[in-house]
Amino acid sequence: MDYKKIAELISKSKKKTPAKVYIQGNFNQGSFKSQGFQAFGEGRFWLLIGDYPLIERWVKQNRSKIKSHFVDIIARYSALPLLDLRKVEARVEPGAIVRVGARIGKGCVVMMGAVINIGAEVGEKTMIDMNAVIGARAIIGKNCHIGAGAVIAGVLEPPSKKSVTIEDNVFVGGNAVVLEGVKIGKGSVVAAGAVVLEDVPSGLVVAGVPAKAKGRVGDVSQKEKISIVKSLRKK
Repeated sequence: MDYKKIAELISKSKKKTPAKVYIQGNFNQGSFKSQGFQAFGEGRFWLLIGDYPLIERWVKQNRSKIKSHFVDIIARYSALPLLDLRKVEARVEPGAIVRVGARIGKGCVVMMGAVINIGAEVGEKTMIDMNAVIGARAIIGKNCHIGAGAVIAGVLEPPSKKSVTIEDNVFVGGNAVVLEGVKIGKGSVVAAGAVVLEDVPSGLVVAGVPAKAKGRVGDVSQKEKISIVKSLRKK
């Protein structure tokens, strides 16, 4: 998806404040008919789910009948919803944020706190570790590891026509940063904390700020540090 289309989609979308509101009061299903939100419950307890301004209007209109209520705001003026995880054949841990329009390959692992933005593509059996950020339209290949706290830049701000591309079997260390338009070749390793400003050919180890080549992957003395544990990719 072109970055201009993403920006247009966000700007033209109806901004919503998704909320859950818990109500104590004697109501029935007819009390919530044609209100524009969902209502679950019976008798004196109800759960209302939907855009908060619609629920808030109903609460104000029925305040005299409500014994007590609690409001849980999930987001504020959100432009796009999260991805429906029922359609994902991967392990997604609690607290991960995957935005609608992202694609998650079969057998992937998305850890707590990771963020995958609209238009990003994650290949099969790749792990996105804790608190890593995968920006809009970034493309990540199969059997990769994106380390904890790493940032794979998106393409919305600043604008860029070229997305980040990370090919298969790449290992990106914790807190590394890969900037817009960079391509990481197949089987390469980005050391922890590195900032990658330029393309990395296949099979190289890069480290530092800015990242520079340090040798071939085959020469890494402690290969266990960049090994992939296949068993973790099982659903």
